[in-house]
Amino acid sequence: MAQPATGPAKGPCTAPPAAALTAVHPVDEKLPPSRLVPAALQHIAAMYAGVVTPPLIIGQAVGLDAAGMTRLIAAGLLIAGVATLLQTLGAGRFAGNRLPFVNAASSAGIAPMLAIAETTAPGRQLPAIYGAVIVAGVFCLAVGPFFGRLLRFFPPLVTGVVITLIGVTLMPVPVGWAQGGDATAEDFGAMKYLALAVFTLVVILLIQRFGRGFVKQVALLAGMFAGTLAAVPFELADFSALGSAPVAALPTPFAFGAPEFQPAAILSLCIVMLVLMTESSAGMLALGEICERDTDGPTITRGLRTDGIATLLGPVFGGFPTSAFAQNVGVVSLTKVRSRYVVAAAGGALLILGAFPVLGAVVSLVPMPVLGGAGIVLFGSIAVSGIRTLAEAGLDDSSNIILVAVALGAGIIPLAAPGFYTGFPSWAQTVLGSGISAGALVAVLLNLFFHHLGTHSRNAVALKSS
Repeated sequence: MAQPATGPAKGPCTAPPAAALTAVHPVDEKLPPSRLVPAALQHIAAMYAGVVTPPLIIGQAVGLDAAGMTRLIAAGLLIAGVATLLQTLGAGRFAGNRLPFVNAASSAGIAPMLAIAETTAPGRQLPAIYGAVIVAGVFCLAVGPFFGRLLRFFPPLVTGVVITLIGVTLMPVPVGWAQGGDATAEDFGAMKYLALAVFTLVVILLIQRFGRGFVKQVALLAGMFAGTLAAVPFELADFSALGSAPVAALPTPFAFGAPEFQPAAILSLCIVMLVLMTESSAGMLALGEICERDTDGPTITRGLRTDGIATLLGPVFGGFPTSAFAQNVGVVSLTKVRSRYVVAAAGGALLILGAFPVLGAVVSLVPMPVLGGAGIVLFGSIAVSGIRTLAEAGLDDSSNIILVAVALGAGIIPLAAPGFYTGFPSWAQTVLGSGISAGALVAVLLNLFFHHLGTHSRNAVALKSS
């Protein structure tokens, strides 16, 4: 009779396979410099215009001179670098979602900050804005944990709608870039700009079709490089920034004055922060799908906490409300390079670009039409990711079809009819005027209505979606 075992079994069969010990998830993969650097450059090229847009617009609105604009842009780059590094590398269990996630000043806050500037006396505009941003950062830190706990209300059916809307609602951005970038210019939409954008797009498509391996992964970067070279003989590439940018310009704390705390300004920025938190959560869920890594409640909480920290500390040096950058989600989706260390390297580069504006000026040489041609691919790929998620969410159920149809319709209203919410209260305009937040809100409410409230049993398809 066989004797019972008296200790742990021994032998080769008890040892885990070597592959199980050495396997590294693509998100945690550390790429060699030959692959990491070009991939990081792609992220920088995709995000740079978006990072500098808020300081450029706000700085011009409050009448800053060239030196002030330089400080504002440098601050935006530095804060983006710090936030991105904290997000990708993490700080224990406190902050950082440890995904290839880019954080920087969001353009969603531009409109309310311009409204604050218009209603504040000259010289006190930036202090009023920064006071409101600081409180918005505290608000994000306080509310952020609840977003993680509400993850069960964001099933694939809801996240698919939100991800699709991120791509669709952002599409006017690259279209504007393709037309020249400056809607007030007399030659906005000129054929020379459109031709350059189309040329860039065609180069990217050709590389995607005929490229192999790593060459295919850097198609965006190669396309933008080719587009910039093509712009030179037609004088569409402006190199003047290289000569005027200072070599070094570290931001000075409270260089624009001590923050002022105005109740109306604080309320408007807190509402904007809710919108940004929704978009940031959607971005994390999108990246979780793309990277095939579960994005649970604690992960979203740590990610939102990073947004709050960056938003709270940003005004000290001249930064604005910070959130996710959807265009970089598109880069990850398109290139399939999912390593968070690639985005961390891009964050480190942003720090350097902020400390040495002359280096940042090199990146800004990429003409707007070139960014437009590449942006169409970027934002379109985000929408495709959302459609793929919806395809797996049980759309053969009539309730789910109605949910998706109404939520997508609500999200597209601000695009189809920009003045639709003009008669609504300002807080409602802020929330519903963003197609992403409006669609997300409707999707969550309809998901509650169809799959949670008063329901105890559902068929297999409905259960899968809720």
